[in-house]
Amino acid sequence: MKEIAAEKTTLCPSARPEPGDSFVFGIISGTVAEPRVAYLKQPQPVTDELLAKASPITPAEIFRTASPCATNGCQHFDGQDCRLATRIVEQLSAVTEELPPCSIRRDCRWWNQEGKAACMRCPQVITDNYNASELAIQVATPTAG
Repeated sequence: MKEIAAEKTTLCPSARPEPGDSFVFGIISGTVAEPRVAYLKQPQPVTDELLAKASPITPAEIFRTASPCATNGCQHFDGQDCRLATRIVEQLSAVTEELPPCSIRRDCRWWNQEGKAACMRCPQVITDNYNASELAIQVATPTAG
């Protein structure tokens, strides 16, 4: 197996699906009222072909994707932490009693910042959710630094 570079990449588990650096680590399942992420054993790269297959809906309605954290280039980042992860832990209820089988956990910003509490809420996070509750909308809305 090829050695990974010593420099660790911190991943955003709520990134937009874009070809290049992002990859799918989960598929949205469940119901319209209670969608849940079904985690893949192995992340799959986001390709133009994959995005085309998602049409006519947006890829972020059916895939959870990750990519390197944009840090200061992200509206949720405060210079040190991801405020989205903080709001998720503070305002959403846990939806699982066990850690989900997540393939990106060791490099995930939410895990590294908030620990198990973020993972217990992660399965309910849908990037493009057009049936989101008022609370989910409030949690996802960026706040001023």
